[in-house]
Formats: sequence, structure tokens, C-alpha cells
Amino acid sequence: MRYFIEFAYNGKEYCGWQFQPHSPSVQETLNKALSTLLKKEINVVGAGRTDTGVHARQMFAHFDHDQITDVKKLVQRLNSYLPKDIVIYNFIPLQDDAHARFDAVSRTYEYHVHTYKDAFDNEGSWYNFFPLDVEKMNEAAQLLFNYTDFQCFSKVHTDVKTFNCDIKEAHWEQNGTKLVFTITADRFLRNMVRAIVGTLVGVGLGKISIDDFKLIIESRDRNKAGFSVPAHGLYLTKVIYPYL
Repeated sequence: MRYFIEFAYNGKEYCGWQFQPHSPSVQETLNKALSTLLKKEINVVGAGRTDTGVHARQMFAHFDHDQITDVKKLVQRLNSYLPKDIVIYNFIPLQDDAHARFDAVSRTYEYHVHTYKDAFDNEGSWYNFFPLDVEKMNEAAQLLFNYTDFQCFSKVHTDVKTFNCDIKEAHWEQNGTKLVFTITADRFLRNMVRAIVGTLVGVGLGKISIDDFKLIIESRDRNKAGFSVPAHGLYLTKVIYPYL
């Protein structure tokens, strides 16, 4: 039987989601915990890859196993066994051909920024003390809907067949000294969200004009886009499936 796991993690101590031979990953940590408790080698397949230091408030992965008779008890045991920065929410039995990565129809990320020095926000939000024009940043963000090729925001030398993404949502919200950028798409390229945010921050700082932002996208050149903001402010917040 195929099971989906719904879970969350703080990415600070991990090299990202995907297994790496010499660094701790979320995938490896889950594999070891499930294999120990289920007494069978388990290899989970995630809904996507998050980079080093990136967090997930909602993530899914799938694995195959015989029927689990007491899901609630397994959730409790896993949460006791796993480190404090990974939490399991649920196990969901699905059809054997269900796939955590390929069946996802959209993913949503948030990037968190604080604009006033705060001793308690530094772990999960990026501190930017320069004044930002949020209205201009939102104006530029709306231009993302006019394009599908986002090679300019992709990490170079990445192994993908296409740079096309269908962006469904992109906007900034400000609450006092805190800013959150929310973006939803069917898929994301490596480093894409952090590069978009860095380029929009360039707009907010007055270093990149709205017309320049358009030209950057059309150039398909990563060197023309802005910097990548730090990973610790980025969260995967929602993954949508047609059957969940």
C-alpha cells in the first residue's frame, strides 16, 4: 500500500530535503526513523526539493508498506523518535500509483523579511534595514504572470528539461515592520524563489526599474537578475494534490 506523509520541518540543521552523502538531510532522517519503527527499509519520495536551510510548514512524501493498522499511534511514535525540528502530522493511504512529486498541481512558498532589528526573528526571517517601496515591488511581481520562462531566476547548470513555470500567485503583504512575499506555481526551478525575491528587493530599493524587471525576465540570463536572498527566510507552505 502507498502512504503519503504530511509533515513539516525547520531546515536550519539540514542540507535540504534531498539525501546527501556527507551532510544531514530531511529525507535521510525520515528514512532512518521510518525504517527503524516499521522494521523494514523505507525510502521516501518527497513532493520537491528544498535547499539548504529552507523550511517547510507543509510537505508531503510517499512510501510503500503493508497496511498500517494504527496510524495515530505511528504518528505519535515518530514524533517521539524524530528530532524536534521535524514534525509528522498524518499518514494518508492512497492508490499505489499516487506520487508525491509528480501529482502535485501547485506549490506555495513564503519569504519572510523584517525591516527592524528584532532579537527573536533572525532565525526564520531575513533582516533588511533599507527602506523598501512595497507598492513598486508588488507592481513588478504582477509582471510574473505575463511570462512562463524563468531561466533568469534559475540556478545555472541545473539539470532540467524546461524552465517553464505557471505562476498563479505572487504578492507582498506588509504588517508593520514585517513583510511576506507569497508565490504559488505548478513547479519551481532551483533557487527560483530566492532569486525572484532578491530581484524584487532590488526594485523596492530603486536599483531596478519596472522596465528593467521585464528585460531581466526576457533575457533568460541569471547574471542580469538580482541576488539570492538568504535561505532561512524561505518556507514551503502548501502543496496541493487533486485527490487530497
